[in-house]
Amino acid sequence: MDATATTTATADAGTPLARLRLHLRANGLHACLVPSADPHLSEYLPAHWQGRRWLSGFDGSMGTLLVGLQTAELWVDSRYWEQAERQLQGSGVTMRKTLPGAPGEYLDSLCRLAGRGGAVAVDGDVIAAATLRQLEAVCETHGNRLRTDIDPLAGVWESRPALPAEPITALPAGVQGHERADRLGLLHGRLQALGADWHFISSLDDIAGLLGLRGSDVPYNPVFLAHLLVGPQGTTLFVDTARLPADVRRALAAEGIAIAPYGDAKRVLRSIGPGARVLIDPKRVTAGHAQALPPNVVLVQATNPCVLLKSRKSPQEAEAIRRTMEQDGLALAEFFSELEDHLKCGAALTELDIDSRLTAARARRPGFKGPSFATIAAFNANGAMPHYVATPAAHAPIAGDGLLLIDSGGQYAGGTTDITRMWSVGQPSHAQRRDCTLVLRGLIALSSLQFPQGTRAPMIDAVARAPLWRESIDYGHGTGHGVGWFLNVHEGPQSISVRGDASEDSVLHPGMVTSIEPGIYRPGRWGVRIENLVLAVDAGASAFGAFMAFETLTLCPIDLNCLCLDLLTAEEVRWLNRYHATVRDALLPALEAGEHARTRQWLLDRTQPVLI
Repeated sequence: MDATATTTATADAGTPLARLRLHLRANGLHACLVPSADPHLSEYLPAHWQGRRWLSGFDGSMGTLLVGLQTAELWVDSRYWEQAERQLQGSGVTMRKTLPGAPGEYLDSLCRLAGRGGAVAVDGDVIAAATLRQLEAVCETHGNRLRTDIDPLAGVWESRPALPAEPITALPAGVQGHERADRLGLLHGRLQALGADWHFISSLDDIAGLLGLRGSDVPYNPVFLAHLLVGPQGTTLFVDTARLPADVRRALAAEGIAIAPYGDAKRVLRSIGPGARVLIDPKRVTAGHAQALPPNVVLVQATNPCVLLKSRKSPQEAEAIRRTMEQDGLALAEFFSELEDHLKCGAALTELDIDSRLTAARARRPGFKGPSFATIAAFNANGAMPHYVATPAAHAPIAGDGLLLIDSGGQYAGGTTDITRMWSVGQPSHAQRRDCTLVLRGLIALSSLQFPQGTRAPMIDAVARAPLWRESIDYGHGTGHGVGWFLNVHEGPQSISVRGDASEDSVLHPGMVTSIEPGIYRPGRWGVRIENLVLAVDAGASAFGAFMAFETLTLCPIDLNCLCLDLLTAEEVRWLNRYHATVRDALLPALEAGEHARTRQWLLDRTQPVLI
């Protein structure tokens, strides 16, 4: 299948691309792959590993850059097509579309850029072991030589940012309902079941979750650069020792966790004795680290057990999330009440103002640590780009009639939030309100679902899409992703997506926090997405077995001015009324004082029941 492409102007000789090509020629290379990845395969990257952005100018969170001696391509999925097309103009990079059903097509294109027999390079330290296996097979088919022992950016990126160096902190004892020793015990039990002696972990959220530590090395995610090797006699944390406070070092040592320099992970892996059984997760460990293991060890490849362990929130974590949602809901109520006042007064606002004011409202809430991702504030046509982020150089005023899409979240000491709301500006059109109503119907359908325990997350994706499918409408992203506990806003193993992994790893378990976020996107016109977070809970048993349901966690009204209420069924209206009553009851007690009078009245007005 040919990918659709948008060709841009050829890069000037002094650009980063031109310097990279000189570097490739000097090393006998014909093409290279620059993924959006670091040695931990993170979603959000420290500046040191944002080479794809430095080379292309595209600042979306996902995308794969291919650079040949004559041409370059950036492969992105449907969330970024409009953004990439705009940002790549004049860069010398061609935008290529990653299409559903052909996620690995870019690997064939890389070999075509190199030409048959040409040498292809990728830094083995920033590509997943599983992806490298795919690339090796494609290179063999095309007759290409593959090198993974070279960093194509080394010696080219002269002003490359340094590694982060901020202190690492420990969570308070007892806050999670289980301690580090408990989690390590569960992990060792799982290793024993898998027949593994050792386990190497590179994914930062898994290390932070297992050890109860937090950092600030990655934008939006409270994690720190480290690797971890769990062995039969002890555990080694590879990290910049100077960043660990003395009390944290003592606590780790008391539990048999040794500290080694961050860069020593490969050296220690090479020293593992023959016959040792080593578990690695090929999707969460880079090829470079997997290749460091001696050839005479037994490789056990399976999903990192920490992924499931941290996804199942304890009762203490779940209760902390509920309290966090109250604080986030109060910040949102304050923000939206002020926003409506400004809009009524005709104040000049832009998408950038939304971001700054909403972040400021959250910052006034106790326990707030920072945003959980870059705020998406998109008015009308900009909302049609699912991952649009306004910048000083490219943003829209909020004026006239239409829809304002706001997708935002916060990191709090008690949890992580993620919410999308549509807000009316002036008088949205009937077509816009109809789209909002269809999306809300999808949200309600999945939020109300009861399903058997053991159900795999991809199996329920169609429930949210059904109201849209009936109108021949669909959206290109998944319906829901897991959310961490004061960790990554995007977390596995569950993914409610028709294109998600439907293996045993995708089963929904009690305690999992997941988003529900259906959408409709009309390029050049508007976009709609409504999102709540839900907690998977036990729903009792029947003669047919145990069942589960979702508890909605998010506490923020849905703007009725964006809806065609006559398109909702009586049961959907009852759901909406129950939800608004829950929001009102949870937030109103904190708004008793006189200084909250405006927000209090706004909340009362916005949660009035709809008459059936």
